[in-house]
Amino acid sequence: MKRKTVSCIFLGLSLALMSAGLAGCRFGFASDPDDPNEQVVEEPIDTSVDTFQYDPSLKGTKITLLNSKAEIQVALEKMGAEYEKKSGVHIDVMPVTDDSPYTRIVSLYNSGNPPTMSILDTTDVIALAEEKGADLSQEPWTAEAGGYLTEVNGKVYSLPLCIEGRGIIYNKAVIEETLGEPFDPQSITTLGEFHAFLDRLVGAGMERPLSLAKEDWSLGAHHLQYIYETYDGTSQGAREVIDQIKAGTLDMASYNRVSEFLDAFDVLKQYNVSRKDPLGADYDEMAIDLADGKTAFWFNGNWAWPNLAEAGAKNEDEYGFLPYFLNNDPEDFVNRQIQGSPSKQVMLDGQMASDKEQAAAREFLNWMVYSEIGQQMLVKTCNLIPPFQNNPYEPADPLSRDIYEKVHEGMAFNASAIVPNDHWSVLGAAMQKYLAGRSDRQELIDSIQKYWDDQK
Repeated sequence: MKRKTVSCIFLGLSLALMSAGLAGCRFGFASDPDDPNEQVVEEPIDTSVDTFQYDPSLKGTKITLLNSKAEIQVALEKMGAEYEKKSGVHIDVMPVTDDSPYTRIVSLYNSGNPPTMSILDTTDVIALAEEKGADLSQEPWTAEAGGYLTEVNGKVYSLPLCIEGRGIIYNKAVIEETLGEPFDPQSITTLGEFHAFLDRLVGAGMERPLSLAKEDWSLGAHHLQYIYETYDGTSQGAREVIDQIKAGTLDMASYNRVSEFLDAFDVLKQYNVSRKDPLGADYDEMAIDLADGKTAFWFNGNWAWPNLAEAGAKNEDEYGFLPYFLNNDPEDFVNRQIQGSPSKQVMLDGQMASDKEQAAAREFLNWMVYSEIGQQMLVKTCNLIPPFQNNPYEPADPLSRDIYEKVHEGMAFNASAIVPNDHWSVLGAAMQKYLAGRSDRQELIDSIQKYWDDQK
């Protein structure tokens, strides 16, 4: 993605350790490449109240934080500086530049100079935690996260930092203007109803009411991974179905979520604003089309808000998410809920950091969760929505607000598929062929099966 927001929702996830057959691989979480040039609007922070208890013995300690979320680099530096004013602990925030987070952290460990803390993808934490990470299971903030923790063999090795959600973004004002009547997002409950609604927009003069990104990360991760994540709406279920596919005990051609997904994707293709040249679609133009009213829908996630804001969308505008409708059963959770999952975790080095460095890092993590200043900066300065029940701050932009509300109303499912890091590139290319009409369903299904056969 060219620009990605760092807004995250308060949502739960508990992940088990990867199966032994996957242990030696580099796994990439289904998030998007970060953009170091993204500009984040910062809200003022009230530093007049601070009841957090600092450990004076840690004053003068220097620790490091590896940051794989480039768009909050400056924000983290500001947060570290504010923490240093209060604690006397200096935090050097190290950006990940050209390497993947996993490659960078492994390189630093191999050189004998790992960071004290690392912001990593969830799957990287799972791969590294037991060998490199410090056990954080007894940290106070785990009580605030409740069931929203990543567990590896029953232990917690990371603080959940950011959770993002995705679905079919709608522009409520544009829909109402086009149809000349109020729009209730909850009135659409099935794929058939969504299809009919798109027909209505076409009939009202909106020729192509929906945008589809052509990028492999969108097609191979955000679209295709619904076949795993909607198995039963849990991360455990996603892992089970992937294991069955790999083992050959689940036939892709007969797995109902595959055919349902393709039915849904075919509807999106039919109404795609770039239908005549789907692989020539411009990502930035899609944001402009939605904000200006050329389209009414855009499949994407809450990270798309900066693009929409640049296109003229305002925080007070009514944007939100529809589910990725898969079938015509209104009781199926996939037709009632949007998907959301954590994208970043903070792991503490338990291998080479000194006791004092570990203590300072633990204090900083608790400061983010419990201090009045840390709570504000996490949400306002970093533009994150942390998964901690005690943080009273809510997101400002409408996409993140919608996700936040859906989570609290039980309208989001917390499934995350753990896949190899080349999943979105390999199968994203297969999806691009299908999107462009250069392959049929069977060829796409065969490509998916072959991909997993090759992972054995």
